[in-house]
Amino acid sequence: MTPADQLPSRRLPAWCTAPWLMLLLPVLYSLLDAALVARDATWWQMALSTLAAVALFWRRRFPVTVLLLTMPGTWVEAIWLAPITAVYTVATERPGARVLFPCATLFTLVSFFHWPLPTPVIDLSRNTALDAIQAVMLAAGPAATGLLSRTRRELAARLDELTRGQERESRLLAERVLISERGRLAREMHDVVSHQVSLISIQAGALQVSTADPAAAGVARTIRELSVRTLDELRQMVGVLRGTTNGPFPAAPLAPQPRLTDLPRLIEQSGLAADTELNPGDRPWPEAVERAAYRIVQEALTNITKYAPEAVVHVKVRAKGRRLRVEVRNEAPPVRPAEILPGGGHGLVGLRERAQLLGGTLTAGPTQDGGFEVRAELPASRS
Repeated sequence: MTPADQLPSRRLPAWCTAPWLMLLLPVLYSLLDAALVARDATWWQMALSTLAAVALFWRRRFPVTVLLLTMPGTWVEAIWLAPITAVYTVATERPGARVLFPCATLFTLVSFFHWPLPTPVIDLSRNTALDAIQAVMLAAGPAATGLLSRTRRELAARLDELTRGQERESRLLAERVLISERGRLAREMHDVVSHQVSLISIQAGALQVSTADPAAAGVARTIRELSVRTLDELRQMVGVLRGTTNGPFPAAPLAPQPRLTDLPRLIEQSGLAADTELNPGDRPWPEAVERAAYRIVQEALTNITKYAPEAVVHVKVRAKGRRLRVEVRNEAPPVRPAEILPGGGHGLVGLRERAQLLGGTLTAGPTQDGGFEVRAELPASRS
């Protein structure tokens, strides 16, 4: 935001500074000046004054030429507004001393030695001195004002450039801080989470080999498979956080992302008594929608495993027009678990944000029978 944007009450309405008005207004007041001065003038004097006013239409494209066209009318009729505007335009468009000084000097001489020339031409008197001072001020005033206006415009452009530069620096600083935080988070995930999951995988493998109970061996195998898969996904996330795709070595390809066809295996591995209805239809759903549906079911089943592992679960995934409806509901558990795994409550928040990014909705809350339900609707494409 520039300083001008911070003071909206001082800004003029848009129509007051419209380009067409800024171009037309000097012509109008110059014509009025010519009409007031040339009341008893001849037709050719009126023509020169009118030419001086009309030429202002082209003052920005040809400032020096327009100034020269205003001089005949200034000499024969002593009009002021048209040449003053022309000198101001030369100062704003051609500020160099080689152009501005001769133009201002010409206007000074023409306004002093106006037609008809007196006899003698130069009279050393007080009136002559006052006329000379007036002629100099008539040229110096608009020249100085034009230079000031150009300087102000250049300063405003410079200030705007500096503001944009500061914004770029702020963005770069924020990006550097973000990269640093991502690197720190990647190190923490690698050092802490991966270590713990690796221990779980090793212990599950040892249990699978040493136990003689087929059921226990199956559970250990499932734990080991889940641990290995978690380590693989964790490795990929750490690589993304560290930005390995921008390094000198190419990042490892991502594992296949979960789809709707992976839901039966996910429900089976959860170990819950689930009643499933999977009917997503024949239409192909976008990959982001299928991945979001999978993650919603996964998070809901994880929460049920934590808080109601003995409850009956109902999982429904079906198409409803151009939207995919996902429902995961558990009935009231017969027995509450004695020890509940810790949770921060961020899972459902992340799922709700994921659904909103896709243009869908997600609601979650307890049911009247004491259970819990998660319901989401995901569109085939965001409109």
